[in-house]
Amino acid sequence: MENPQVALFVTCLVDLFRPSVGFASIKLLEDAGCLVEVPKLQSCCGQPAYNTGDIGETKKIAKQVIETFESYDYVIIPSGSCAGMLSRHYPMIFTNDNEWLERANKLADRSYELLSFLTDVLKIDSIESDFKGVVTYHDSCSGLRELSIHEQPRKLMDKIEGLHLRELPDSNVCCGFGGTFCVKYADISDRMVENKVNQIIETGAQTLLAGDLGCLMNMAGKLQRMGSRLKVRHVAEVLAGMTRGPAIGEPNRD
Repeated sequence: MENPQVALFVTCLVDLFRPSVGFASIKLLEDAGCLVEVPKLQSCCGQPAYNTGDIGETKKIAKQVIETFESYDYVIIPSGSCAGMLSRHYPMIFTNDNEWLERANKLADRSYELLSFLTDVLKIDSIESDFKGVVTYHDSCSGLRELSIHEQPRKLMDKIEGLHLRELPDSNVCCGFGGTFCVKYADISDRMVENKVNQIIETGAQTLLAGDLGCLMNMAGKLQRMGSRLKVRHVAEVLAGMTRGPAIGEPNRD
């Protein structure tokens, strides 16, 4: 499809804590030839309510999301967890409602995590980024296990001449964020992220990358509490060459 009309699902965390990830996503999509819109009526995907078992509230949120995004060729999300919600869980919550199940399935078929869309659908063969440095990469649970996102970010990073990837041991092990998990089981979550960041530091990388902002904020917070100066960024920021601003958790010095 030439110049597909794409809607960016920004996600709550990107909107509230890291808008630069949204701008980087738009740049990557437009550079790939997409016509990008950011619908103003979008809201949370409903994942917090879903994770806590409030299916009634989840359905209300899901219906609003479906109505907002169902007219676009594709819906692109810079988050494996939110993308998994739209593409995997929306159809599950409407199994007893034929009308909304059909609409949820149609949206699910057009919803993609950003890196998967760039690699698997658009099959882009070049990245314009002047990033230079040694990085390591964390594979977030939802992107990896629900959407099979593993090779896609590595293929894209490999297109950046100045980027050198040092694989993270146990990169597929949870960082301890897990949405509401880190609130319900704070002590367990803290031990998990401590184990994770110790492995990150041992790689000797200068920058930690991942595709889910929740995981990145969790690991960045622990790294800072441990006194590490390692930078943490969403991979979209690096791919788009938008790394001149502060890393995640760093103060804005403007």
